Amino acid sequence: MNTRTLRADILLFTTAAIWGFAFVAQRVGMDHVGPLTFNAVRFAIGALALLPLTYRMQKGRAPGFQATDNKRLFIGGGLLGLALFCGATLQQIGLAGPQLAEFGFEASTAGKAGFITGLYVVFVPLFGLMLAQKPGLGTWVGAGLAVIGMYLLSFTAELTISFGDLLILIGALFWAGHVLIIGKLSPGMDAVDAVKLSTVQFFACAVLSFIGSLLTEDIAWAGIQDAAMPILYGGLMSVGVAYTLQVVAQRDAQPAHAAIILSLESVFAAIGGYFFLNELLTVRAMIGCGLMLTGMIFSQLRP
Repeated sequence: MNTRTLRADILLFTTAAIWGFAFVAQRVGMDHVGPLTFNAVRFAIGALALLPLTYRMQKGRAPGFQATDNKRLFIGGGLLGLALFCGATLQQIGLAGPQLAEFGFEASTAGKAGFITGLYVVFVPLFGLMLAQKPGLGTWVGAGLAVIGMYLLSFTAELTISFGDLLILIGALFWAGHVLIIGKLSPGMDAVDAVKLSTVQFFACAVLSFIGSLLTEDIAWAGIQDAAMPILYGGLMSVGVAYTLQVVAQRDAQPAHAAIILSLESVFAAIGGYFFLNELLTVRAMIGCGLMLTGMIFSQLRP
């Protein structure tokens, strides 16, 4: 492993840690604001945080470079923003303990949410079947391990699942769709256009979340102030910093390394939930987490 590859892997590891601990921030933020309000503010902050990076990268672009046309960026970014909005909204509501408790539902924990969300890694190649793609043996083995792990982690002996876990599982389907849309849009784009596309999707998600919050939630400035730290972490660190690190790192990282390292996001979510929220996993749940992580990694090692 050369120095550039090692540096890229370290940056990706840092990215996974930031994303994993973001589940803690998302859970804490629900004590003060509604899920849509939380997402509206954090994605707006994240999009604004990417503007300086976009400007700097644009200035460094070679003269005469054939950039992606704005129509493709805005339409594509809008589609990505819609998928992002659906996935993020379901995830955030699934973590909304106080709000779900009012209706008698049980929310997910930060650790469980991290592992369930990570299933999108397995869903992506399975969805590829609809696009006439043929997943390899590793994908099917990984999917099998993930399903068994999901059962041990979230299902009871009576084959019931908490409402929060179910919402996050459905949200993982949208994260997988999000990845597939990127796969269709990104070919031919350089790093500058990739960051522009991401900035547009974050703004689109913020606008949709804001509209949803106006229709369904009571937006209080005091609540936003109380949730300032979780929101800033979710916006600046999870979106702005982590996405920048990912863009820089994946220039030199091997694709398989990148996918495997980023899947450690779920492990950091469980660690964060334990240390910051006193979330404990049963032995059964820990075995489930281990099987799910093994399935995610295996599907990437043998795609």
